[in-house]
Amino acid sequence: MVTVRRLLGVVAASAISVTAATSYTGTTPYAYPITWNPQLASSKLRLNDSIGPVADVFSAGRGFIRSSRAVYAFAANSLDYKISLRGFDEKSDAYYDARNKVHLRAAKRLLRLCEKNRGFYIKAGQSVASMHQVPKEFVSTLSVLQDKASFWSFKDLEVVFLEEFGKDVKELFEAFDEQPIAAASLAQVHRGFLKNGQEVAVKVQYPGLQKQFATDIATMAFLSKALAWIFPDYQFEWLVGEFEKNVVRELDFTQEADNADRTAKSFAHNRNVRIPRIFRELSTKRVLTMEFMEGCKIDDIKSLEKAGVDPKEVASLLAAIFAEMIFCHGFVHGDPHPGNLLVHRDPSRSGKHNFDIVILDHGLYRELGEKFRTNYCRLWRALILLDADEISETGRNLGAGQYARYLPVIFTGRAISSNLVRSIAYRLGATRKTCLMAYVKNAVSGLSLGHPGSPDLYEQGLLAYTKAKFDYANLRIRLEFFEFLIAAYQWYGALSRLKARIYCNLSLKRLMNISVSS
Repeated sequence: MVTVRRLLGVVAASAISVTAATSYTGTTPYAYPITWNPQLASSKLRLNDSIGPVADVFSAGRGFIRSSRAVYAFAANSLDYKISLRGFDEKSDAYYDARNKVHLRAAKRLLRLCEKNRGFYIKAGQSVASMHQVPKEFVSTLSVLQDKASFWSFKDLEVVFLEEFGKDVKELFEAFDEQPIAAASLAQVHRGFLKNGQEVAVKVQYPGLQKQFATDIATMAFLSKALAWIFPDYQFEWLVGEFEKNVVRELDFTQEADNADRTAKSFAHNRNVRIPRIFRELSTKRVLTMEFMEGCKIDDIKSLEKAGVDPKEVASLLAAIFAEMIFCHGFVHGDPHPGNLLVHRDPSRSGKHNFDIVILDHGLYRELGEKFRTNYCRLWRALILLDADEISETGRNLGAGQYARYLPVIFTGRAISSNLVRSIAYRLGATRKTCLMAYVKNAVSGLSLGHPGSPDLYEQGLLAYTKAKFDYANLRIRLEFFEFLIAAYQWYGALSRLKARIYCNLSLKRLMNISVSS
């Protein structure tokens, strides 16, 4: 049992050590503006790489305040768990009831912390809310952070353009709306027009994030280690490292631009998938200028129906898009929530495919190794064909070992990105078979590819393209035949039961007639 004195010692040490470790690094890449620079128009203050000891003290002070809030929340939650659950039998209903109440109080403290510290804490809270491994009280409480990002005044963002381009916004764009149209934890988006009249969306990173990032990650890492020390059963130390790796990628908008261009090329064969075009001359690590695209959120069923778009067709296309990413491209969008997926009604098209799915926010992707991608395709094909030997071999290749025989139960109907995509598809009315066939089709295509990427004829060549089509047709016929046998068996069973019921009724009538006669 960890004593309260020991716990408070950890808290005090963490407040001091975290601040000391992160308050000064020798440089301040994006500290808050302190010094005067006459070169900037309209008396702008400039963020500087070496703005002196005053800025360091200011930054350290902000870091101490943010770290202190985190330490307080950590201490309060730790004490709550230790004190509130003391004396309970861990197998009793009373224990589970008390633990659930502590979970809820702890989640609310974390929510207040995220709302106070904003920035990366909002991002971290959103990450926790999307996980299924954590208690449901944390997921439900922190899920409000998905739409919690608040707008910054544009006056606070103008300096980013001056630093990145050496020009004012008015020099770069024909028109620029200072009122943002969307906000996230790391950036916000404005609408504008280029000099040639092209309408664009401009994503601008909040100032000061780089310096803030170092402090916040150090705080999170220290507190996570302290939590593992106090609670030996704590198994989420890996979260901080994973979060840090992802945020580093998202802070570099040139990486997002590269991801968008790569995905656009991979889906060039599919006219129903749209990726915003990137304007490289007006994009840097902290500013991203892209084609403006309109549409409703993919899960807004009322808007879809009002526009004359069939939600089930949207679900079918969504499943196919992400199945192709997984099995063919080996390059998967890492944040497919409804805010990043829009549906645009195309007035020039009629019929069931009268829409496009617009994919936004390409900052986070998962790169699948070629060996993994190929084995994953083989596994899915084997699961459908119930090929026990192939399931066992590919399962071992994927690290499942002796548990490979359980893969049909684990994987059927699921995929790497299934948690968010599958829930959206089902909300839109997709059936389990719709998702399953999308995975199967792309798994077969993925096995026939000469190299990862678009599965179309021009990219893969006639031989690979024809083989993929033939293999899928063969597999589809076998599946349809299998479904026919199942349906026939069910009909036979129904007829047998009906026959038995009729026979029982006739027998009962005979017995009744005999009884009356006697």
